[in-house]
Amino acid sequence: MNKTVEGEDSPAPWSNVRELRLFVFALFFIFGGITSLNDVIIPKLKGLFTLSYAEVMLVQTSFFAAYFLISLPGAEIVRHLGYMRTATIGLLTMMVGCLLFVPASSAGSFALFLGALFVLASGITIVQVVANPLISLLGNPATAHSRLTFAQAFNSLGTTVFPYVGSILILGSLATVDPKTLSGAALIAFRKAETHTIVTTYLGLAAILFIVAVAVWLHRNRLREQHDRTGTMFHAFGLLRQPRFALGALCIFLYVGAEVAIGSLLVNYLMQPSTLALGAQEAGKHVPFYWGGALVGRFIGSGLLRLFAPGKVLACVAAGAITLVLISANSAGVISGWTLLAVGLMNSIMFPTIFSLASEGLGKRAAEGAGVIGVAIAGGAVIPPLTGAIADRVGLHFALILPALCYGVILAYGFYARRPLLSPVAAAAVSH
Repeated sequence: MNKTVEGEDSPAPWSNVRELRLFVFALFFIFGGITSLNDVIIPKLKGLFTLSYAEVMLVQTSFFAAYFLISLPGAEIVRHLGYMRTATIGLLTMMVGCLLFVPASSAGSFALFLGALFVLASGITIVQVVANPLISLLGNPATAHSRLTFAQAFNSLGTTVFPYVGSILILGSLATVDPKTLSGAALIAFRKAETHTIVTTYLGLAAILFIVAVAVWLHRNRLREQHDRTGTMFHAFGLLRQPRFALGALCIFLYVGAEVAIGSLLVNYLMQPSTLALGAQEAGKHVPFYWGGALVGRFIGSGLLRLFAPGKVLACVAAGAITLVLISANSAGVISGWTLLAVGLMNSIMFPTIFSLASEGLGKRAAEGAGVIGVAIAGGAVIPPLTGAIADRVGLHFALILPALCYGVILAYGFYARRPLLSPVAAAAVSH
C-alpha cells in the first residue's frame, strides 16, 4: 500500500516514504564524509608542496567555489529533470572528480589537485541542492526544522567516520624526507609517490559513487514531483528581497566559512606545543571529535527543535560556539585543544536550522531557494583563506577571532528569526 507524504507542498507519493528518506540520509552521509576529507588532505598537501596556511587554504577555496558557481545551475537541473535524475548527475560528477586525482598525482601538481577538488565539489553541490529541500518537503512543514536536523546527523556521521579512516590512510604515511631539499624531477617523483595514498582513497570512493549513481538511476521514475519552471535560473535571486531569506543566506555563508576554517586548521592547531603537541596522524584522529560533536548534537537537536523555537535554539548554540572559541584562543594545553574541538557540538544544528528558517514558506520555489543558499555555502571558499592569512601573520590562536565574529552574526539572526515568519496565506503567496 502506498504511503503519502504529509503537507501540501510535498512531492507526490513514493512507493515507500521511509525508503526515500533512507536514500536522502545516504546522500547526506556521502557528501558530508567526502567534504570532511579536506581536513585530512590539507596538512598532507601543505607539507608536500611547502605551502603557507593561506596557500593551502586554496583547497577550501577551490572546493567551495563550486557552490558559488554550480548551485544555481544545479537548482535549474532539478526544476527541469527532477530530484532523482539530478542526484544521479551529481553522483557521477563526484565520481569524475575522484578519478581526476590520478592525473593530479602523476603530475605532482598542486594546481591539478585543486582542479580535481573543484569537479568533486561541483558534484557534491548538485547532490546537496537535491537533498536539503527534498528532506524538508518529506513531511509536515511544522517539523521541517527537526527533520532536516535529523537528516544532517547522517552528514555528521560521514564527517566523523571519513576523517578517522582518512587520517590512517593518508596522514599515516607522512613523508620523512623534507621536500625543500628536492627539486626538478626528483621533487615531482617524490610528490607522486607521497600522493599515492590520496589517489588510492579517492579511487575507492569513485567506485562506491558509481554503484550509488546506478541505484539512484534505476529508481528515477518512482518519485512524481511538482516544480515552478517559470522564469530563468537567476529568477531565484528575487527571493533575496525577503529579509528573512536574505539574512539566512548570509548566515549560511558565515556558518560554513567558520565551520570549515576551524576544521581545516584543527590538525595543525592540535600539533602546536601550546595545545596538545600531537603528531600529524594522531592530530588527524582527533578531527572526528569535532565532527562527532556535530553528530551527537544533531540527534539531540532534532528533539529540542520540537520543543523550543528554532531561532532561540540557534541563538543559544551560537553563543556557546563564541564562548568555546574565545576560551580556546586565550588558553593553552588541554583546555585550548578540547574547547576548540567542542565547537563541533555547537555547530550541530546551525546549518539545518538556518536553512529551514530562511526557507519557510517557499513552497514550489524550494529548489530555487536551495540554489541560492547553495551559492552562500561559498563562505567556505572565503572565510578559511582569510583565517589562514591571519594565522600566517599573528598565529593560529588569534586567527580564531574571525570564526567568532561569524558566530556573532548567527546569534543575532537566531534572535531575529525566533518567531514563525509566514501565515499559511502568506506562504501560498510566496510560492507563486
